[in-house]
Amino acid sequence: MNPVYAKARFITSVPDPALLPTDTGREVAFVGRSNAGKSSTINALCSQKNLARTSKTPGRTQQINVFELGEGRHLVDLPGYGYAKAPEAERRRWGRFIEAYLTTRRSLQGLVIVMDIRHPLRDHDCQMLDWCQARGLDAHILLNKADKLKRGAQSNTLLAVRRAIKEAGWPATAQTFSAHKREGIDQAHARLDGWLGYDVEEAAASN
Repeated sequence: MNPVYAKARFITSVPDPALLPTDTGREVAFVGRSNAGKSSTINALCSQKNLARTSKTPGRTQQINVFELGEGRHLVDLPGYGYAKAPEAERRRWGRFIEAYLTTRRSLQGLVIVMDIRHPLRDHDCQMLDWCQARGLDAHILLNKADKLKRGAQSNTLLAVRRAIKEAGWPATAQTFSAHKREGIDQAHARLDGWLGYDVEEAAASN
């Protein structure tokens, strides 16, 4: 684990991609259906309880939240999608600026898609993966809330998701994860390290 994630700090929250910090350096974005546990996932990965605000009310994250890791590296928390009770105008607005962010942000290195392992690859999840494919952007799926299933069911779901990824040709990888039990942290960190360039720095330091 790279300890830099524990040093993550909130720097800004914006309603539009045009208001984000300068489009330089490296960043990784997190997205997922409302109530998939996206904010809890970010907190678990950064070993902080309240870095990303969590809520039992789906659809609470309505802006783009940016967290700084230092040295031009950022984690970005995108609004959740698929919350049926949100006003239609709000859902359209969220969709527009998520799409604008994904298609125009040059510093974006990869997308973490958080899914409830009990309900993976819903329509909006697949749309996100289609966008990644169209842009040539790598994605990593965290099948969160794995603690809600027995090990056998976890493995079966992971295999099914990986099979779907291969069949669709999505540029994605997948793993099981539990923000609540802090399971899968190291594997997720390894993916983030690659996107953010920490693996390159570690290799250089060891030579």
